[in-house]
Amino acid sequence: MVVLIPAHNEEATLGELLARVGRVEVPGCRLLPLVVDDGSEDGTARAAREGGALVVRHPANRGLGAAVRTGLRAAVRAGADAVAYLDADLEYCPEDIPALLGPVLAGRADYVLGSRFRSGCYRLMRPHRLAGNLLFTGLTALLARRAITDAQTGMRAFSREAAARAEIVHDYNYAQILTLDLLRKGFRMEEVPVRYRPRRRGESFIGWRYPLKVLPAIWRELRSP
Repeated sequence: MVVLIPAHNEEATLGELLARVGRVEVPGCRLLPLVVDDGSEDGTARAAREGGALVVRHPANRGLGAAVRTGLRAAVRAGADAVAYLDADLEYCPEDIPALLGPVLAGRADYVLGSRFRSGCYRLMRPHRLAGNLLFTGLTALLARRAITDAQTGMRAFSREAAARAEIVHDYNYAQILTLDLLRKGFRMEEVPVRYRPRRRGESFIGWRYPLKVLPAIWRELRSP
């Protein structure tokens, strides 16, 4: 199993994250951490290698969508039977990886969203982030025509086939368009509760321009064949 971690200037958190991933046990599976260094200007790549991860590097910053796309392709090439994805900023608990992979390993789902709302951790989100999450989750659920509680989550899992067939049409963002893409292709989706805490170090890529970039990406996804 591959644990996919896209990272841009996350040297401060990556060492602890990889150490915790290394202590996670999924019965019958070996977890291989794979870090996509998206043009970082700090010691992200060095911290990833020191933490025992396979590193794929973008020479320049291309965006989170591009990093996830690169990581899923690399995971499939590495022979992963399944892929667990989580952000590098320690907002999510790597100890939840077994629960995240559970529906995939049981054969019930091809794509799993780790939901902060199902665990009640959404209460820890900053007000503007919570409002944005509710807005874009509602839009994604409406377009997908199914119940979704956390379309913005930074913790997901994929079967090998879902990882291989996933298409991310936008370099900046992946969250909504990846879900729409896989559901339109008929992949089975589940949500599981995961723990969350706001980031304590580093900076999020999400700012006031986020909606201006995400909405055109969603439109592009809906227009794709």
